[in-house]
Amino acid sequence: MASANPIQVQKYLSGIDYPASKDDIVATAEKEGAEGEILEALKNIPDGEYDAPTAVSSAVSDAG
Repeated sequence: MASANPIQVQKYLSGIDYPASKDDIVATAEKEGAEGEILEALKNIPDGEYDAPTAVSSAVSDAG
């Protein structure tokens, strides 16, 4: 399975306020139209609070 590109992931998280929970991140991405591997990648990150876009990108890379 191809991993999600962190730049593509961030495209769907514009406007989110950090820190953000995994649930907030997934909900925001869905609202912004994320689907397929991007949405799957975000659903696979560990539960917890993310304090910056780089933390989300790291979690996506690690989960992939």
